[in-house]
Amino acid sequence: MSAPDLSALTGLRSGKPTFYPQYRGAAERLERVVYALELISRALVRTVEGPETLICAVAEAARAHLSARWVAFALTDGTLPDAGPRRLVLGPDATPFLVDDVEGPPLPGEVVSVLEDIRRGSIGQSAEIAPHRAFVPIVLDGGVAGAIAAWTPEHRVLDSTDRAVLSILASQTAVALQNSALYQRGQLLLHRAEQAYQEANRFAADLQARNEETEATLRELALTQRRLGAAHRHQALDEERHRIARELHDSVAQAVLSAGMQIEVCRSEIPAEERSERLDLAKELTRRAVEQLRSAIYALNRTSDADRSSLPEMLEQLRVAHTPAELDIAVRVGGTPVELSGDAEHSLLRIAGEALFNTAVHANATRAILRLTYSPESVLLSVADDGDGDPARMRLMLKLAAGNDLDGHHRGLANMKARAHELGGTLEVRRARIGGVRVAVRIPVQHSAAPATTGEAS
Repeated sequence: MSAPDLSALTGLRSGKPTFYPQYRGAAERLERVVYALELISRALVRTVEGPETLICAVAEAARAHLSARWVAFALTDGTLPDAGPRRLVLGPDATPFLVDDVEGPPLPGEVVSVLEDIRRGSIGQSAEIAPHRAFVPIVLDGGVAGAIAAWTPEHRVLDSTDRAVLSILASQTAVALQNSALYQRGQLLLHRAEQAYQEANRFAADLQARNEETEATLRELALTQRRLGAAHRHQALDEERHRIARELHDSVAQAVLSAGMQIEVCRSEIPAEERSERLDLAKELTRRAVEQLRSAIYALNRTSDADRSSLPEMLEQLRVAHTPAELDIAVRVGGTPVELSGDAEHSLLRIAGEALFNTAVHANATRAILRLTYSPESVLLSVADDGDGDPARMRLMLKLAAGNDLDGHHRGLANMKARAHELGGTLEVRRARIGGVRVAVRIPVQHSAAPATTGEAS
């Protein structure tokens, strides 16, 4: 719509005061226009208070400017869905007769008919001004969004100035309604964003607290696991000491007694050749007893192993404990070590101790290799020697001992196999590359481990 010119607002084509009759009428109109524009500006600044406040202010501005008996405001169905109220009727003295669907006193039939036409959209885009009736559509984006209608009393005759004022009010109302709806929607989105931000902060704080609790729990679990592993290792070494003590009683004591008996016989009257043989036997028995004592003396003199914490360190200690003078034992570790349970480390220590003891006492070996090899899927423990043991005979003895071991011999091999099976692993007895026997135990790793490097084969 083009901007109204001076004549449309005041009815005066010239501003010269010589046209006094027209000037006086124009002054009155100009005063009404200024008052009307002030009312419009007051109404439109209510945009931020919401569509409902804005619509009420627009209707009151139209009523006050026209001194109207009735003012009707309505929006067409489907337009400005966020605006409200969608219908408003002000009666004499600004009394609300209709706000949306809230019915008041009965309305004149002409007012009801106009409201229905606006709601259905069956109105044009041109303003209609009669002496006592005004109808101005609210045009938005090229379409009719609603309309403002007013009815004045007998003494208030409408003219072109009123038409211009109502047209300005209608056009500004359309923009203000749209801005108000956008503002309200933005406020709603901002409120939701603030709620989401506060919720995110609460969630982050709760997550941080949970993470701290989890870290504390993990530290406690790690400490408990280390303590449990140390307890298992100490238990394994204590059991090893008890086993060595039993071996001393069963083998060393018997060897010493046998040597003493041979010497006692030599004191009697026997041929010189027989005396020499018996003295040689006594010497051999005492040599073996000394070897067994040397292999056990270190473990029996130790009371604790608090400084030992890893499986390779425990194996190194076993190497020292089972080293007689004529036997060289090497410990080799391959791959990337992985954390094993206390039960697994305990069993591997017992298996290694039994195998080294057998090598030191029975194999007549000069060299042995104790190897621990880690891989992502399993852990391999092997003891190989260069002695005179027979792997085939040992496998047969192992089979017999597992089935029916009446005299208690070969229980060491059977116990090693039983411990390996308890861990889900296997035990093998084969010929070693260095000439003697190789006892190997392989157990699966139940958790992930870093890739291991391949160790040297025995």
